[in-house]
Amino acid sequence: MDWQDRYRRKLATPQQAVRRIRSHSRIAVGHAAGEPLSLIEALIQQRGRYRDVELLHMETPGPAGCARPGMEAHFRHNAVFVGDGTRDIVMAGKGDFTPIHFSQLSALFTSTLPIDAALVQVSPPDEQGRCSLGPTVDYIKEAAESAGLVLAEVNDRMPRTLGDSFLTMDRIDCAVPVSRPLRGLARERAGPQELEAGRHCARLIRDGDTLQAGLGAACDGVLCALGQKRDLGLHSELFTEAMLDLVELGAVNGSRKTLHPGKIVAAALAGGERMYRFADNNPCLELYPVSYVDAPGVILRNRNMVSVSSCMEADLMGQIAAETIGLTQVGGVGGQADFIRGASLSPGGRSIIVMASTSAGGRFSRIVPFLEEGAAVSVSRNDVDYLVTEYGIAALRGRTLRQRARALIDIAHPSFRPGLIEEYENRFFQKFDSQPQRRAIGL
Repeated sequence: MDWQDRYRRKLATPQQAVRRIRSHSRIAVGHAAGEPLSLIEALIQQRGRYRDVELLHMETPGPAGCARPGMEAHFRHNAVFVGDGTRDIVMAGKGDFTPIHFSQLSALFTSTLPIDAALVQVSPPDEQGRCSLGPTVDYIKEAAESAGLVLAEVNDRMPRTLGDSFLTMDRIDCAVPVSRPLRGLARERAGPQELEAGRHCARLIRDGDTLQAGLGAACDGVLCALGQKRDLGLHSELFTEAMLDLVELGAVNGSRKTLHPGKIVAAALAGGERMYRFADNNPCLELYPVSYVDAPGVILRNRNMVSVSSCMEADLMGQIAAETIGLTQVGGVGGQADFIRGASLSPGGRSIIVMASTSAGGRFSRIVPFLEEGAAVSVSRNDVDYLVTEYGIAALRGRTLRQRARALIDIAHPSFRPGLIEEYENRFFQKFDSQPQRRAIGL
């Protein structure tokens, strides 16, 4: 029997497919543009069939529909990254959060978090009967490979991405044909503070560097400042629209990359139709699971690797809180610590934390004497190279606690410096030198 015959035998409606799921199962669910909405809707419609089904996922609004009042006996959420669609669920005790570095997530699928079923969205099969996971390979490919049951929406509007992004027909148990637009991820554009901080960061990035950058206005501000750079490469958990701008400007070509030269390497795409058109069958773009893309041992093989990420707040020692505000879980560590460690170990590499100096319209400083009580330390003070705001650059690696505090106060918003200086003088038993310590920048 050839793959076309096997494919026809696997065709099912969403309702038929989800009937194969059993109570007390753990299901890995694709997210973002790879979210299998028809299968999720069918799960909700047939909720009476299920008890105590755990949904393992990243930030995604679809599975959150399974958390409406009255769903508690049927579905339980386990988020490995919290976002707008799942934050209230987790904080209300109706769901769980599992902290994990993304590079290590797939190892849990054969240990503490074995996967019974995977719900995915894929492109139609190619001439070899392989279906691409399109914009989101990240954790879901390895979840599908370890699952006992794979239910796949086959969407004729899904781009076919290359790299290690394919599921064979033998791996898919039910194929559910759909034709629907993919969910897009809106770009959070940089404001004046982020654009100024980005210009400072551009001083730390050289022609020929290989970059990783995250989502959000702060990272967008950095990428907006790099249009005049040349021969940049990309090895990043996310390939974003701001990065696509750099490709189209000619700033990114990957010609000096030491790993996958000439290729853009990512685990997922963050954008909309423009991004999906660019990605479809593009040999310059390769998507791989996060166990590869985010692995520090892989990242460091890129010479001159630069990690760019953001945070909620930083204390005067250089500790970084990027996923919580106090006890409130607002995100996850994702690949941030993975990339910071990998970039710091890369020959010529460096890591940059960038943020606006204030939040909430200027009411709060992001540089604080102490992290808010209950906050998780996403990145330790031992791993930060540079921290940047619109007021400049603080070089932290190899600096004493006193030098770090002084450099961070120099780049805090002026309105909050008096309180920070008071803490500095109480902590270090000396007067604060009001002259900015520009030699500490290390440029």
